[in-house]
Amino acid sequence: MDLKKLQQTAKAMVARGKGILAIDESFGNSEKRFGKVGVPHTEENRRAYRQLLITAPGIEQYISGMILFDETLRQKTADGVPFPDALKERGMIPGIKVDKGTKDLALHPNEVITEGLDGLRERFAEYAALGAQFAKWRAVITIGDGIPTVACIRVNAHALARYAALAQEAGLVPMVEPEILIDGGHSIERCAEVCAATWDALFAELKEQGVELSGTILKTSMVLSGNACPDQADVETVARMTIDALKTHVPAEVAGVVFLSGGQDDEKATLHLNAMHILGEKLPWPLSFSYGRGIQNPALTLWAQDTKNNVAKAQAAAVERSRANAFASEGKYK
Repeated sequence: MDLKKLQQTAKAMVARGKGILAIDESFGNSEKRFGKVGVPHTEENRRAYRQLLITAPGIEQYISGMILFDETLRQKTADGVPFPDALKERGMIPGIKVDKGTKDLALHPNEVITEGLDGLRERFAEYAALGAQFAKWRAVITIGDGIPTVACIRVNAHALARYAALAQEAGLVPMVEPEILIDGGHSIERCAEVCAATWDALFAELKEQGVELSGTILKTSMVLSGNACPDQADVETVARMTIDALKTHVPAEVAGVVFLSGGQDDEKATLHLNAMHILGEKLPWPLSFSYGRGIQNPALTLWAQDTKNNVAKAQAAAVERSRANAFASEGKYK
C-alpha cells in the first residue's frame, strides 16, 4: 500500500470548491430512472447518457471525480476513448462502485446487509488496471420500529471495513458509505442517534482492521427528519445537528466527508450543504458533496425529451447543478 498516493488522491477528491458526481446506478436503478422519462434501457443509451455527463463542457471546474458502475468503467466515448481516460484527460478522478447491492439480513426483518466481498480482491486488481483510483461501497441502515438493531449496524460496519482494507491494499481510496435512509416518520433527533451509533461502529471497525483514515473518504447521510415526520426540521437545524454529530463521531484523521443527497429534492440538498458552511465552524476535514440524482435529475429530463438534439442542454443543466453544489460547499450558494 502506497499511503502517500492514497492521501494525495483522497485530498484531490475533496479539493476546495469541488464535489464528486455519482453515475454508478446499477442496471435495476438505471432501468427505473430511464423508464420514468421514457428512454429505452439499452446499453447504447446508458453509454450515451454517461458520456453526456463525463464530457459536459466545464463540469471539471466543479467535479473532482465520478463514481462509475462496472459496465460504465468498461465503456468508451463515441470516438473510442475509455471513460476512465476521458475523465483523467479533463482532470477528474475515476471511481468504481464495487458492492453488489443489498440482501435481507437473516433473522432481522426489514433490515439488509450489503454483499460483494467474495472475489473483491481480484475485482480490485482488474478495476485498478482499468484506471479506477477510488472505490465506493454502500451500506443501508433503516430507521423504524425497533430498528436499526445493533446487529445490523455491526455487520454492515464490518463489511465496510473489510472492503476498505481490500481497497487500500489494491491502491484505491475507499469511500465508505453508510446511508441512513430518509424513509419513515422518525424525528431528526432519532436520526441523529442512529447516525452516531452507525459512525461509531464504522470507525471502530475501520481501526480494528487497520484502515488508514487519512486515505479514506466518508460518504454519508445528513441528519434529517424522516420524510413522513409531521415536524420537519428547517435548513438551519439540519445544518447544526449534522455538524454537531460529525464533529462528535467522525475522527479528525478522515481525509474528507461528502454527503449523499439521499432522497432530498435537488434544492434542499444544496441548501443544507450551504448552511453547514455558513455556520463558520472550524472542521478537521473538508466537507463537500457526492450527489447522484441531486445533480443528474434536470439533465436526464432534458436529454430524454430529445436524446439526439438535447445533449448540449442536458450537459448545461448538469454543469449548473454541479456549480450550485460546488458553491454550497464553500457557503457561497445564493
